[in-house]
Amino acid sequence: MSGPADPLTDAEYRVLARFRFALRVFQRFSETAARDAGITPNQHQLLLAIRGFPDGEPTISDLAEWLQLRHHSTVELIDRAAEAGLVDRHVDADDRRRQRLSLTRRGAVLLESLSTEHRAELRRFRTEMADVLRELN
Repeated sequence: MSGPADPLTDAEYRVLARFRFALRVFQRFSETAARDAGITPNQHQLLLAIRGFPDGEPTISDLAEWLQLRHHSTVELIDRAAEAGLVDRHVDADDRRRQRLSLTRRGAVLLESLSTEHRAELRRFRTEMADVLRELN
């Protein structure tokens, strides 16, 4: 096994390039699926972060962390999603200074459809990645 200071081989560069290519193909698939569904890729990521958040309904700060966005960018994204009827905001029962977010019925239906498509693509991606990673020493 090579260490961190060892130079990469041509084969390792090919593996890394194939991995990066596969990631980009998946990302393009995801972006196109979101646009075809009538939302932006960022809105799709927002919906998924809200629905998949492990500790109940997330706060704006939680979503900023999960989406790796600045707080004000997250607020703008949430504002646009709320205007589109995709998410609801409500005051946190334990701390009235915080807002919690949830999906609207429309947001949940849209996310379900996109997630079904993504699950199938991820299964294909998993097989491809297993093949690529087997080649990495």
